[in-house]
Amino acid sequence: MEPQFTGRRSFLRSAGAAALTSSLFTGNIRGANDKVNIAFIGIGRMGSGNMGYSAKVPGFRIVSVCDVYQAALERAQARAKKLGFGSVKAVRDFREILADKSVDAVSIATPDHWHAYIAIEACKAGKDVWVEKAACVYVDEGPKMVEAARKYNRVVQGGTMQRSGGFFRKARAIVKSGALGDIAFCRAFQAGATKKEGFGNPPDSDPPPGLDWDLWLGPAPARPFNANRWGVGDRWSTFRYFWEYAGGAMTDWGVHLLDIVQFAFDEAMPVSISAQGGRLYVADNTETPDTMIATCRYPGFVGSYESRTANPYPMFDDSYGTAFHGAEATLVVNRNSCVVFPTARKAEPVVEKNPALAAMNVPHWRNFLECIRSRRKPVSDIETCVRSSVTCILANLALRHGVTLDWNGRTFTVAQEAVQPFLKANYRSPWKLEV
Repeated sequence: MEPQFTGRRSFLRSAGAAALTSSLFTGNIRGANDKVNIAFIGIGRMGSGNMGYSAKVPGFRIVSVCDVYQAALERAQARAKKLGFGSVKAVRDFREILADKSVDAVSIATPDHWHAYIAIEACKAGKDVWVEKAACVYVDEGPKMVEAARKYNRVVQGGTMQRSGGFFRKARAIVKSGALGDIAFCRAFQAGATKKEGFGNPPDSDPPPGLDWDLWLGPAPARPFNANRWGVGDRWSTFRYFWEYAGGAMTDWGVHLLDIVQFAFDEAMPVSISAQGGRLYVADNTETPDTMIATCRYPGFVGSYESRTANPYPMFDDSYGTAFHGAEATLVVNRNSCVVFPTARKAEPVVEKNPALAAMNVPHWRNFLECIRSRRKPVSDIETCVRSSVTCILANLALRHGVTLDWNGRTFTVAQEAVQPFLKANYRSPWKLEV
């Protein structure tokens, strides 16, 4: 069963797009053997990694890279050359990429607060889109991303690449087969040992040479430059621990781990969400919780997400994963294995650790290419990535407002009127989110 958002604008009704063999706007892709010209917007760790994964899929041609930081641009050009793409254009402003009619597709790996805007503008410009998770920072951005994909007949692949991983596809098949018995509880978890000082407390300062800080901020509020807000280099994407740019561990690992729950249950979303947690250990200048547990009441089962940064003690002999607890057995899956623990006493666990099933990123890029050519929806179609992202955004809102949220997946809103204004993005001028 394919889920449908309905209500306010009925924006996810079938667009009825026929299978096409050419890009609707660029006209560059004529046949199955033609190259897809792709540009990479945001080329930090994820963007650089995506360049490498796409280069392993025959059919993509890297033609442009874009970043607001000059040093990142130079590294990306050098990386593209090593990957076999010699004449790659480097630009500072993504709008130049979107105006380039020779570009068929874009990969968006900017900080999260840019995802929705650039993805929608790319759809309007006739580009197919790869966009990293979380799909959005605010709930109301998500439906607009889906609306844009449908309105402009674009293929939009979310960066929830575990859906293309062999272990996760095997886990989904087992869950759907009924072999675990009735499933009343699912658990997503991740644990690690962060230093007490975290990422430290760097003072506000001038941005480094070659960084366009105002464009980095974009639709987010104007703020002085701070090394942790930026989060480049050894700070390892610390922007994601500030509310204006992302949602902390909940919308980082949480999206990946809960996405597999929703993947296995036909894209179900919770009907209510509650959460507890806070900054209970780390003493740096970031904002999002270092410890958190969220509980989601889905139709037919309860799901939880647990994030620990002060204690690495594993669950099921691993530091992260997604578990499905059924009457007959428990299944635990992550990027290294899929294990079934039978409920019956003395029964041995069934362990699958075939390395061939570990690949995720390259198969996810291959699926993107296939769907660009066939015009079918990809495995992480933007609607599914939005649903998983919004589940996690709602958990953060429940925590921050100290309430249990009642969610209506048809109207895409919560019953709690006091929280409704916080579902909406308030973009800094001149940026406007328009489909």
